Amino acid sequence: MGKERYIVHVDMDAFFAAVEQRDNPALQGKPVIVGADPKGGMGRGVVAACSYEARTYGIHSALPISTAFKKCPQGVFIPPSHGKYSRESEIIFSILHRFSPDVEPVSIDEAFLDISGSFHLFGSPEETCRRIKTSIRSERKLTASVGMAPNKVTAKIASDLKKPDGLVIVTQEGLLSFLHPLPVSRLWGVGRKTRESLEHFGIRTIGDLARQDKAAFIQTFGRHGEHAWDLANGIDPREVRTGTQAKSYGHEHTFDTDTRDRKLLLNILMDLSEKVSRRMRKAGRKGRTVTLKIRFSDFKTYTRRSMLDTPTNFSEIIYAEAAEKMKSYAVEDNPVRLIGVQVSQLDESDNQIALFPPDSGGDLKREKLHQAVDRIKDRFGEKAIKHRR
Repeated sequence: MGKERYIVHVDMDAFFAAVEQRDNPALQGKPVIVGADPKGGMGRGVVAACSYEARTYGIHSALPISTAFKKCPQGVFIPPSHGKYSRESEIIFSILHRFSPDVEPVSIDEAFLDISGSFHLFGSPEETCRRIKTSIRSERKLTASVGMAPNKVTAKIASDLKKPDGLVIVTQEGLLSFLHPLPVSRLWGVGRKTRESLEHFGIRTIGDLARQDKAAFIQTFGRHGEHAWDLANGIDPREVRTGTQAKSYGHEHTFDTDTRDRKLLLNILMDLSEKVSRRMRKAGRKGRTVTLKIRFSDFKTYTRRSMLDTPTNFSEIIYAEAAEKMKSYAVEDNPVRLIGVQVSQLDESDNQIALFPPDSGGDLKREKLHQAVDRIKDRFGEKAIKHRR
């Protein structure tokens, strides 16, 4: 028993919508959709979250808000209150920290806990999970679905199986018998395309994948195949990481009217690059991968990535890489609905220039210039200085 890990995944149920229903009892039992203004079915943007009542109409997060309105015109559409949700999240995370010092935020409404060293304070591992749920319900009038297992991937799968307000416990002895009957799409990283590829080989359940010859499977599916094979066999040694930093920084812009104006697109792209750049410097991060995201009027969405030789948080470099990728799209012929930029593969930044780099003087000057611009914006606001191409 002492060697068994007890990893818990806590996932708040329909978080944004549930907060709105709690704060306004008149909304309880109604289809609540949190997101952009639907404007009678002509609105832009997407659904941020929705209540379980709304999900019965086929509504889900990231669905175009215009589609959500057509599916459920009688729904209650509410603009998101991110400040309120963030404050609620902080309170919930403070509750989780009572049960373990090892809490890893996954998003604003979900987290992993390792209760291996703390469950004895609350009875058994299962009793600890029940007390987490009870504390959230009694103190915040919200429900959470909880899964517990010997590893992270199984805990996350377990928390999703009996939503809302679910509790699923998976023991070490029952690990494989729990995993193997489930659809292979339940595994992390297995999306629609991967699932279709696996089904082509007759792999439909996690057990089907687990029974594959590992060497042959890796030869076919590569490094990601090795990871999937391990997960299917209950092998997931990843630890719960406390104080997890962001894995990427990004911003997007949805246009009120689809546009073919390349100059406008590039100007918006520069604004987005500056926002990403500034956030990264405040966090002391630099990144090696720049990703352009573009969505057209038919909702087809594409991403293109650039790999940098050295990590950066300079807005002009981020913009240049994204703008270069945009050249491959004939935006004049295909109206653009949304554009975004993201920087990932992050490194820590100590604001120092490497010893004898190719252009140490130039890089140092640029670093100081960016820091000076940041100070001006801190004092006078984001619009104090604007970079235009």
